[in-house]
Amino acid sequence: MKYLTMKTIAAAALAALASGAGADQSGHAIDREGAVKSPAAPETRAAFDILAAHVQRTGRTVTFRMTTNGTAGAERPEPSGALGGAPVLSYVWPTTLGPEAVGFEPATGILALAATSHPDFDDTPLFDENGDGDLGNDGDDWHSHWVVLVPSEGCGPGALAVRDIPEGAQPRLPATWPGLPIFIDSPGYTPRFDGPEIALTVGLAEPGAFDGMAYDGVTAALRVDANLHAPLLCVSDVFDVASGDLSLPGRME
Repeated sequence: MKYLTMKTIAAAALAALASGAGADQSGHAIDREGAVKSPAAPETRAAFDILAAHVQRTGRTVTFRMTTNGTAGAERPEPSGALGGAPVLSYVWPTTLGPEAVGFEPATGILALAATSHPDFDDTPLFDENGDGDLGNDGDDWHSHWVVLVPSEGCGPGALAVRDIPEGAQPRLPATWPGLPIFIDSPGYTPRFDGPEIALTVGLAEPGAFDGMAYDGVTAALRVDANLHAPLLCVSDVFDVASGDLSLPGRME
């Protein structure tokens, strides 16, 4: 499979610049009308106990927010020391957008935006999140992905996985695809943390690109398959779902 080129690096840089331009960055999801609200759950880890999820468009930007019952982003996975079996923690906004909306092959699964942390590997080869000059050592820092999720019995009964790319297949993929054999994009949107709140702002090529989008909020753990075989990346534990039933009741404002 081909890896990234100067053309994709330029595309990534433009996407990263767009992600912070013109967005309404004030206020928490829980304070916003139309947010998907969720009651506090004392048995859930506070940093992943969702109180509200919200998505708002402002011109050519869309901001995804999630309010938690603790300090968002305060917890990160303990490293396992290897890629096989590596743990991932995530804040996720599943959507009703078609995967083609961000450059994936159409009709291939559920398109979701995610913020993730995973100390055992780096999957953002265009970006230096920790600013130390090394592009390949900052998977532990919270960063963004678009992913396509599909049901996968290989991950367990009723479980989801990030869609695999079979050997030899050449599906349509975003310009900032990081070269992994799964439907994942590393667009460079920077997560912002404000106490209980996490927010991600996405730049749009066209103002109406996300028209009609519905969404939900999920916090979850994922795990790389210990044998690195399909499915490569499984959802291993769901901590909380804003709607309670993954019905995607939110409507972008």
